[in-house]
Amino acid sequence: MSQALYRKYRPQGWAEVVGQQHVLQTLRHAIAADRVAHAYLFAGPRGTGKTTLARLLAKAVNCLHEDRTQRPCNECDYCRAVSENRFMDLIEIDAASNNGVDDVRDLRDKINFAPTQGKFKVYIIDEVHMMSGGAFNALLKTLEEPPPHAIFVLATTEIHKIPATVLSRCQRHEFRRVPVDEIVGMLKTIVIAETIQADDEALALIARQSAGGMRDAISLLDQLSSTGERITLDLAQTVLGTATSQTVLALVASILDGEAGRGLEAIHKALDGGADPRALARQIVDYLRGLMLIQMGNGDQVETTKDIKVKMAEHADAFTPADVLRMMRIFNEAATDSRGSWQPSLSLELAFAETLEAPAESAPVAVTPRVSAKPPAKSAPVAAAAPPSTQTASANAPAVPASEVIKVWKQFQSTLRKENASNLAALLNSVTSIDVQGNLLVLGFASDVLMSKMKEDEKKRTAQLIADALGVTLDIRCEVSNAKGKVPPHVPQDGMVATAIHQGGEIVDVQE
Repeated sequence: MSQALYRKYRPQGWAEVVGQQHVLQTLRHAIAADRVAHAYLFAGPRGTGKTTLARLLAKAVNCLHEDRTQRPCNECDYCRAVSENRFMDLIEIDAASNNGVDDVRDLRDKINFAPTQGKFKVYIIDEVHMMSGGAFNALLKTLEEPPPHAIFVLATTEIHKIPATVLSRCQRHEFRRVPVDEIVGMLKTIVIAETIQADDEALALIARQSAGGMRDAISLLDQLSSTGERITLDLAQTVLGTATSQTVLALVASILDGEAGRGLEAIHKALDGGADPRALARQIVDYLRGLMLIQMGNGDQVETTKDIKVKMAEHADAFTPADVLRMMRIFNEAATDSRGSWQPSLSLELAFAETLEAPAESAPVAVTPRVSAKPPAKSAPVAAAAPPSTQTASANAPAVPASEVIKVWKQFQSTLRKENASNLAALLNSVTSIDVQGNLLVLGFASDVLMSKMKEDEKKRTAQLIADALGVTLDIRCEVSNAKGKVPPHVPQDGMVATAIHQGGEIVDVQE
């Protein structure tokens, strides 16, 4: 069986370590000065070298080389034994599965025995934050007064879970994420040594995907090399799931052109082909992030093919930065919606409909609109447009002020999410205007697509929420409240506002 690359290329000496120079320098100096601490705490993200440096420390303190500055020498019997995983006095413990009081007591019983081979027994306790409170308490005395032949190295990715009493007994070292250029350099070394064919762009993508973890980067390289093909950027994107699909391009183009039908068709075609809605939403967010980077002058940070980058540059010019940021937030919500629903595609469809129409990020309002008679922008997401609103004045005296309904509106969404009624919660969140006429509640939606989702069952549940919160029973009517050229509901049809809208104007601001 072949050895995993991250094991094969694990550093065997100080000079081979990539990154963490601040930790490396301290440990080397301690070895040279014969001032090694009895307990260390290595904290930092996974795959950044905590266990590797712990093993090098164990090798160095037991090395037989006469010159301390040359330890570990990797030539003496003890160094070779550590490298070959047969050194009896190096004990690695996984706290995730050995986290009880009995496990620590067993350790304490054995720790007093003299080392079998070397000068020091070195205990590496990985994921030490997984230990129980009782186990930590049992470990405290040993950490405070260990036998002279014992050294502890505690490793953790979640230092905030370590009790202060334990922290105070250890020499603490914080490990940092490895910079991308250093990861790329290591990957190139492995590629040459293993005669793997790989493009520099692909290696850069692997390094970015590893999020600063050298082990993860090498594991990704190992995975891609197993395909037997040259590791190109296209291959890396496909295998790692970061490729920009044609669905994403079609969807963004449909938003730009204001073509709702074309966009929904692209979504449904992808989902019918087996795509996961949340995964597709994440792809859209990643693409929009690329547009944002290009708009901010950081296009070199976008890892994609040349053809896609050309298309991204076109879209970055076509949308305003406000458009891109708003769409990113909307689709990111769909991408992180883990509640699920009876209709898995609904969150993605609602996100698409919301980006296609005028912004509806703020809570629904019932205020008097101020209109600017200007032609609408060509770009479908009109960043300057505010949610249309209705006047509170009405011929029928409202059973309850619209402002009171608005005050409890967000509360309804929270209640529905707790009930796992995420569909209705999302619908209520997309309401752009609220008005009450007598016993009739009029809800404005940004599009026919959204309005059509508010069926009788949804209306009944909404009415019940209002009755429970405000003690009034209201019938519900839904309308499209921001269609271009259409006067929002309950704005006087023969007034100045209506005239401006008919002439191509749009509501751009509201004032209380």
